Amino acid sequence: MKALVISGGGSKGAFAGGIAEYLINVCKRDYKIFIGSSTGSLLVPLLSIGNTDKLKHVFTTVTQDDIFNNCPFLLKKKKNVYKTKINHLGIVKMFLEGKKTFGESENLRDLIFKTITESDFELIKKNDVHITVSNLNTMAVEYKEAKDCTYTDFCEWVWASASLVPFMSLVTKNGYEYADGGMGNIVPIYQAIQKGATELDIIVLKTNENPVNKLPIRNALDLTSRVFSFMLNQIVTDDLIIGRLEGMNKKIKLNFYYSKKELTTNSLIFDPVQMAEWWQYGYSVGKENCPDCRTIDPPDVAKVVASAVQHMK
Repeated sequence: MKALVISGGGSKGAFAGGIAEYLINVCKRDYKIFIGSSTGSLLVPLLSIGNTDKLKHVFTTVTQDDIFNNCPFLLKKKKNVYKTKINHLGIVKMFLEGKKTFGESENLRDLIFKTITESDFELIKKNDVHITVSNLNTMAVEYKEAKDCTYTDFCEWVWASASLVPFMSLVTKNGYEYADGGMGNIVPIYQAIQKGATELDIIVLKTNENPVNKLPIRNALDLTSRVFSFMLNQIVTDDLIIGRLEGMNKKIKLNFYYSKKELTTNSLIFDPVQMAEWWQYGYSVGKENCPDCRTIDPPDVAKVVASAVQHMK
């Protein structure tokens, strides 16, 4: 039983979308289980019903304003490089209003409801779709299954899963406070195995190459962001170790998909041009690595014959 697992990674979800488009539309990977965390939770619902066209449109046109109604940082682009600084006015406004976070992402909630329609949800419920969220009251990771939810609850669980506090909204549901699923489980491999998956395609939104040195920290918000990135990187490492060990123990096939280059140093920056490029890059990575479609070079006949002759001697 095949499962598709997509990790967290903010705007880098566009790269995951490109990979998934190839795996589903070209390779015809027949997934029975879909599990996402953070941006992965934004992807798996529509992927489960094969609606890659709508996902591609959203992930290649989305802007900062589509995510934040109050962004905690200001952006300035110079020579194709983004620099951020604190949005002092916006943060002060949040504190004066008694909010608990630096920024607010109500616009993302609206976008999710616009993207996943009620008719979409009726189809999604027929599949095994799981959303990862972090309960900050019980300090535990929870997995929300589409078939157990109402339409409104499901969309709000997706929103909660993709809400990286304290930069985005803290989501209150059922008397509990929820945040980004990646704060507890960025790559939910273990959960997919527990649900019965025997082969997993795992899209990890973290480069598999050696890390590059970051630019010097410029302000308190940059420091907070850097600390969170460091912590999340360690969680990714732990999730991969646990997943690999569980896979080896149960003899489960794990297919990993990574970017070979650093896509961005700030995954809370949503640039439609960049994300369109990442989607296409992800498509090419899927083409290169899909186990069902991977091109195998034909053997060198001369070498095969020479080897056979040598063996006969």
